[in-house]
Amino acid sequence: MAGQSRKWMILVATIWIQAFTGTNFDFSAYSSEMKKVLGISQMQLNYLAVASDMGKFFGWSSGLALMYFPLWLVLLMAAFIGLFGYGVQWLVIRNAISLPYMMVFFLCLLAGCSICWFNTVGFVLCIKNFPANRALALSLTVSYNGVSAALYTLAGDAINASSSSLYLLLNSLVPLIVSIAALIPILRQPSVDPLSPEAVRSDSILFLLLNVLAVLTGVYLLIFGSNTSDSTTARLLLAGAIFLLVFPLCVPGVVYARHWFHHTVHSSFHLRGSGFILVDDDDLELHKRLVSREASFNDRNGSLSDDGSEYKLGSQKCIDEDSTRCCKKMIEKDQLVILGEEHPAKVLVGRLDFWLYYIAYFCGGTIGLVYSNNLGQIAQSLGESSNTTLLLTLYSSFSFFGRLLSAAPDYVRAKMYFARTGWLTIALLPTPVAFFLLAGLGNSVALHVGTALIGLSSGFIFAAAVSVTSELFGPNSVGVNHNILITNIPIGSMVYGFVAAIVYDGNAGRGLKLKFADSVVCMGRQCYFLTFVWWGCLSILGLVSSLVLFLRTKHVYNAFERNRALVEASMR
Repeated sequence: MAGQSRKWMILVATIWIQAFTGTNFDFSAYSSEMKKVLGISQMQLNYLAVASDMGKFFGWSSGLALMYFPLWLVLLMAAFIGLFGYGVQWLVIRNAISLPYMMVFFLCLLAGCSICWFNTVGFVLCIKNFPANRALALSLTVSYNGVSAALYTLAGDAINASSSSLYLLLNSLVPLIVSIAALIPILRQPSVDPLSPEAVRSDSILFLLLNVLAVLTGVYLLIFGSNTSDSTTARLLLAGAIFLLVFPLCVPGVVYARHWFHHTVHSSFHLRGSGFILVDDDDLELHKRLVSREASFNDRNGSLSDDGSEYKLGSQKCIDEDSTRCCKKMIEKDQLVILGEEHPAKVLVGRLDFWLYYIAYFCGGTIGLVYSNNLGQIAQSLGESSNTTLLLTLYSSFSFFGRLLSAAPDYVRAKMYFARTGWLTIALLPTPVAFFLLAGLGNSVALHVGTALIGLSSGFIFAAAVSVTSELFGPNSVGVNHNILITNIPIGSMVYGFVAAIVYDGNAGRGLKLKFADSVVCMGRQCYFLTFVWWGCLSILGLVSSLVLFLRTKHVYNAFERNRALVEASMR
């Protein structure tokens, strides 16, 4: 029983790690100051943001480190990498030392790499300690990564609201302090014993309670996360946020109370079904065995249309018939036969489904991340510099809510089953709406609404991506395959940031402009108008790609759910 409670302490420690290590999300809080101190152009500032994202190219190094070092040591290594990367940047922005631009670029790269190492540690802790509820553990902990910017904004207001360089100091020290605190439960990890079905279902209830608490945390940070009247109020609000992060430590007590209740009161309470997991690894294995026994895939072929019949075009024109056949051929070509089939890297890159997924992520979640990197300059160009921290908190909070919503398919499966790729398509809808709203209006209201929509959409995609990769291309290959998928982030950061910087610098020579040191600041709607239009068009491409992916994969999700329903019915 003590082992069961300790695993929940590890989950809380993982929440702390994720909540304080999303340090790349507060880049816009100090980017303008960095630009002024270094005397660089918008293009060069964009390259620093790209360098941070390029750290994901070296995410594989954390897995390599885990092969030779214990997990706690890898955690501390990540903390010290971040301490060096952000700490030296803080010395630069405070004019304590002077470094060439390329050295600052390298420091940003190191800082981004540390984030990947932290994420890897979090993933391993969840997978190792919650094998039966892995999807729920990952979704919950990854969600807290989205509130990092809001937490750091609140901490900055509590210490010195006028100092933007303070964020770099916090980025360097706080993850180290949290990592040392997290060592206590990590070093006392329990042995993982198989759980009974009843225990798995009961754990799912605890995850539901933790998600409710997470929503309350997000609402708290959204309401009180910025624009505090004075430092005293900010310190009280920061204490409240810390309390909400510490409160989940009550879960081990709940575990003990539940154990006493079941063994002393002999409750007859019973949960039916298989918990809240949309796609469980054990169910995947059973599904594979059921499908392998079928002589043909008639069921799959029949699910491509709702009525199971062939297309009948009657007297339509020949060109319409050819178009319909072409679309049908695209949907049916090289479809997945079974959900959860393992795809080695060589097979993965040869699948059309993977590249549809890659484009959807590249033109969806990645654009949202680049938008957050440019949020400081966007706010400045629209005369909203004083609201930069508010916008940062808004993006962070709604990104957090989006990450929490990524668990919705698991919780509503019993009442409304829908393929996770379909949820991904729905999640992409707010992004083009937000960008065209920003391009069309370009005022304060559009900026706030657009930031919230983009944060909500990108947060969902970031959190859901691990589960989608696991379900489509195999749970055992998810480590390698997901690292291949997220190579789109540094590529997108460079491409989208390059476009934004060209438009920004091009418009800096027109109309109103300000000059600080050797850097020029563009003012006015035109600074990002074309950028928003381009990003909006590209996000529509991502939406279309995601829709095609859903149409190509919905049959395997439907077949999986039918097989699971048959098994559950036979066990009653």
